[in-house]
Amino acid sequence: MNKDRSGYRFLGGWRGLRELLPNNLGAFTQVFASLKSYNFRLYFGGQCISLIGTWMQQIAMSWLVFRLTGSVLLLATVTFMAQIPILVATPYMSVFVDRFNRCKLLVLTQSLSMVQALLMALLTLTGLIQVWHIMILSLLIGLINALDNPTRQSFYPSLVPKDKLSNAIALNSAVINGSRLIGPAVGGVLIGLLGEGICFLLNGISYIAVIIALLMMRIAPRRERAVKQKVWEDMRDGFRYVAGNIPIRTLLLLMSAISFFGLPLMTFIPAYVKTILHGESEMLGLLLSCIGVGSFIAALYLAARKSVLGLGKVVMLSGALLGIGLSVMSFVTIPWVAAVLCLPVGFTIIAAVASINTLLQTLSGEDKRGRVMGYMAMSFTGMAPVGSMVLGALEKWIGLQKIILLSGICCFVAALVFEYYRPLVRRHARPIYIEKGIIKEIAIGIDSTEEQQF
Repeated sequence: MNKDRSGYRFLGGWRGLRELLPNNLGAFTQVFASLKSYNFRLYFGGQCISLIGTWMQQIAMSWLVFRLTGSVLLLATVTFMAQIPILVATPYMSVFVDRFNRCKLLVLTQSLSMVQALLMALLTLTGLIQVWHIMILSLLIGLINALDNPTRQSFYPSLVPKDKLSNAIALNSAVINGSRLIGPAVGGVLIGLLGEGICFLLNGISYIAVIIALLMMRIAPRRERAVKQKVWEDMRDGFRYVAGNIPIRTLLLLMSAISFFGLPLMTFIPAYVKTILHGESEMLGLLLSCIGVGSFIAALYLAARKSVLGLGKVVMLSGALLGIGLSVMSFVTIPWVAAVLCLPVGFTIIAAVASINTLLQTLSGEDKRGRVMGYMAMSFTGMAPVGSMVLGALEKWIGLQKIILLSGICCFVAALVFEYYRPLVRRHARPIYIEKGIIKEIAIGIDSTEEQQF
């Protein structure tokens, strides 16, 4: 009998799917383990408030642009303006993350973000807002986020003990996606009642919570790295480190593919609601909230896991299932069916992205973490606007439904390619896991045991 059941092995059979479950049912009691840390409790609380405002601003921004222009391409252009600085400027900004106090950097970026939101509110509430205003302010928030994103990701090890790092990252994803449940729903209602401006105003006010939380933290003094090289030399060293590390490089490439093909869905959802589902802002809020529900469940699932072992399988299956979900969604024209499909789409996006984040944090050295997280920000947030622009331009030729189908197929293919290289990635990750005490240095002869390592 031919034992090479490649299709069955890709999905992993029942045993592979079982690896997606937390290590044991008792792990669910550990979901909130990171909240035992005083600093993380402050961070968690501040994020709970601030991110609701962020999601309100996001839905208001998308709706405002589409209301003013009726153009999918301009909708994608505004997203491009907000996120392209992350792709271009993050390698430069991330050098400073490895040099300076990360808590102070976050206070700076959050304060600047508050100013941007209040400017959006002022222009919108006074009726002066134009598309070019939105583009300039989107570019501004993109530049701020080019520093904020790698700083935030590198800040987690300062908030929790090393063994709680993956839990903290997962809980932060839960906050992001829990706020996605509330923010878009409230934002959709407020847009209908009071207009987009009130969403921008409330977002600006919400930044006060996270700024206060950062100022109240008791962070152990971190010795700032002596500056012996020029910024471009640190950038070069960071690139060489990422390019020469097979696990990190492979994970970043997969993240780029998911971002390029999967995340533009978030940009196109207003057009999907308007032109295919024939809905209004309330329907947009519902779909985004359903994505948030799925994402929130994924974050809780990851928080319940006690170890990074097996996350490579989670990444692969999540990418494949995301591709399937998007492909099916491209054929849907019934609102409630689209809402239901948004649940697994949200789950798989966060399961893949948060797992990659955790693996990158685990695999990177402390002195290079800021720059690695900078490349992660480029791959996750920076590639999305490029994908939005390319797919937005193609939409003029082939239509929105075919664009979503193409995105799904490409995500599925990317997961297949990652699965092909996963044994190689596992071999190179194993010495790092041994060095960090994640696995014991023993001879492993059973393939299933090796499979569980990555």
